[in-house]
Amino acid sequence: MKKIISIIGARPQFIKHAPMQLQLQKHFKSLTVHTGQHYDQNMSDVFFNELNIPEPDYLFDIGGSKTQGEQTGMMLTMIEKTCMDEKPDAMLVYGDTNSTLAGTLVAAKMHIPLIHIEAGLRSFNRSMPEEINRIVADEFAQLLFCPTQQAINNLKKEGIEHAGIYLCGDVMCDMLELIKPRLQQLFNEPYYFVTIHRPYNTDDEKRLKRILTTLNSLDKRVVFPIHPRTAARMRQFDMSMQDFKNIYFIEPVGYLHSVSYQQFASAVITDSGGMQKEAYMLRKPCITLRSETEWTETLVNNWNVLVFEEIERIPEKMSRDLGKYVDGIYGNGLAAQEIVSHIKLHF
Repeated sequence: MKKIISIIGARPQFIKHAPMQLQLQKHFKSLTVHTGQHYDQNMSDVFFNELNIPEPDYLFDIGGSKTQGEQTGMMLTMIEKTCMDEKPDAMLVYGDTNSTLAGTLVAAKMHIPLIHIEAGLRSFNRSMPEEINRIVADEFAQLLFCPTQQAINNLKKEGIEHAGIYLCGDVMCDMLELIKPRLQQLFNEPYYFVTIHRPYNTDDEKRLKRILTTLNSLDKRVVFPIHPRTAARMRQFDMSMQDFKNIYFIEPVGYLHSVSYQQFASAVITDSGGMQKEAYMLRKPCITLRSETEWTETLVNNWNVLVFEEIERIPEKMSRDLGKYVDGIYGNGLAAQEIVSHIKLHF
């Protein structure tokens, strides 16, 4: 039986790997390496317990706050040693994190066939570390599984055209289908669901205050699970949560609760990449506090709009007209099954 090592390390990768692992373990010796880039007990509970998926075969202790270079270097060393011991037939990486980059470089240097899930995405903003990571992964992967046709078009523009590129849909759509029976209403009045965590939205005192003041002015309550980074900046800038009466600040939530809050919200406001897509799959209007998005499909017919400089226009954007919802952009919830069938044929 062929052996595949999957590299995960951040919250979105737990989500993507859950449906993949359910399929991989049917046909391969499927090992999981958790780099420890991020560790979140809520996500671990969903990943390991609720979906009955084995715990990681390897869990690295990266620990503490480190620069990207130091963090990636540590992961390179640990992943390489694991591959020397396990001698996998292939390595599988997801998306665009430092864990993805480290796994990619190990696979390239050790001549291990590389599989990239969520290939071909581009924000066209190379100041984002994620953009560099996904470009490198696409360059070295032998099997590239693209969630959308636009992702394939992006690869073609970069001269990446070979027999190992497949349009397969999005594994996050698979995950949503798996958990939909467990979703529940958690807030009993009309509300907007908000997540803000990126440095350009939190690290500038004036901008963060503008965002919070605008959210506080909205016509419905705002449910805001506050990211540790955002909470730390509020303390640093001497901003009190009590000053924003319309915002219901709560502790960070796990995946099930996050999707539940989105499912029953009037709209979503976020700077997260994955949540833009989740909101679209759940047919929820979204406002994204970024100047660009790798998920350009969500922008079709105003279901998602980008707001960056004009923060004060968020209330106006909330009342925008929505066009026709385009179903099936991210597949039919069977992406993992299709991906594994292609991997089987490759071997």
